[in-house]
Amino acid sequence: MADVRARVEFKVGVGSKIDAEILSFNGLKTEKEHVAVVFKQADQAQEVPLVRMHSECLTGDVFHSSRCDCGEQLDETIERMGQAGGIILYLRQEGRGIGLYNKIDAYRLQSQGMNTYEANNHLGFGDDLRDFTEAAQMLLALNVKTIRLVTNNPKKVKELQEHGIEIAEVVNTLAHIKDGNESYLKAKVSHGKHVLKL
Repeated sequence: MADVRARVEFKVGVGSKIDAEILSFNGLKTEKEHVAVVFKQADQAQEVPLVRMHSECLTGDVFHSSRCDCGEQLDETIERMGQAGGIILYLRQEGRGIGLYNKIDAYRLQSQGMNTYEANNHLGFGDDLRDFTEAAQMLLALNVKTIRLVTNNPKKVKELQEHGIEIAEVVNTLAHIKDGNESYLKAKVSHGKHVLKL
């Protein structure tokens, strides 16, 4: 698979102060437009890079929703990679793969007392429809085969390993508790088996 390397330097993170480069890809399994954000040329370094697979979350990443911790996890990772280098694979898989409009429907159900998984199930979806095949394809296109994965989600570890990526270390993010997301985080721990210290 060939990748299109449109290296454009830009600033990211809170206050837009961290240097990074963005890369686009072709030949992925679907037509989704995933990108890699590379810090300190981590895809060309000799060390095993930090990598985070971050699924798009418009409500959390852009609008800082109180329903989740996605934006905070992304900000934490950007800060960490701004210092140590790394690669964020920004994946177009909104709402654990159910899409933005369905996620908004799930929010309505969560307001009525369902947890995030129950709401998705009530709408006829599985717990997590994301597929990380393309994340593995992106890493292999960057010639990155061994990583230190920034995640709390065991599904991500398992799927990358199944696609030939060696996980040298799992680096957990912090628990970003705020008004409105405690039940969401508790469901991630109890139902999704995420590693979070609440």
